[in-house]
Amino acid sequence: MSVRQAIRLSILCSSFAFSLAGCAAPPKEIAANQPATSSSAAPAGDSSTVAVGHGGSTASTSAMGTVPKEQAAGTPVKWTTPGSWQTGPEKPMRAATYLIPAAAGDSEGGECAVFANIGGGVEANIKRWIGQFEQPDGSSSEAKAKQKKETINGFAVTTVDLLGTFAGGGMAMGQPATKKPNYRLLGAIVETPQGEVFFKFTGPVKTVTAAQADFQALLKSLKN
Repeated sequence: MSVRQAIRLSILCSSFAFSLAGCAAPPKEIAANQPATSSSAAPAGDSSTVAVGHGGSTASTSAMGTVPKEQAAGTPVKWTTPGSWQTGPEKPMRAATYLIPAAAGDSEGGECAVFANIGGGVEANIKRWIGQFEQPDGSSSEAKAKQKKETINGFAVTTVDLLGTFAGGGMAMGQPATKKPNYRLLGAIVETPQGEVFFKFTGPVKTVTAAQADFQALLKSLKN
């Protein structure tokens, strides 16, 4: 073999080896249904997604904590719920239900029920609420109830404050309600051009007294 043929054979062998090396490592393919990744993707467990509109991503607890607890509840007015109050389960005829934590010394918490346009008017509902309380000494609850009419942010508001034995809740299947002594009622009826909104806060005296400022703050937050 001549020198020239030897050189040509060496070049051909080198080219063939290079071609084999290129075929041995083809580029990776990404399946059509496999999401591409990048260094900027959120790490596993990241919960910073905030819901936008209905049907969007679920908002994280940390993100929701920054949202004001303003409630409209399909009523003619809006209000801001006290931070320590929890939203209770939905109940028939109620626009909202709030659960208030028990104060020290009380075995149970309180409840604030919100109604809208339930009919009957202001005076009849105030009288009905008062009638759900009994006095240990047998005296008249109506005589001991403290009623007040005031204007809050342009709304006419009638409030009632009463202590006694609560006997007007928990009736089911025709059975008498369980009487709860040492209870207190803070009630408010808000009048709007579209109808009344009713706030009925009941619970043990210590619990209601401890949350009285929160109840007043809720009323002061009323707006269209």
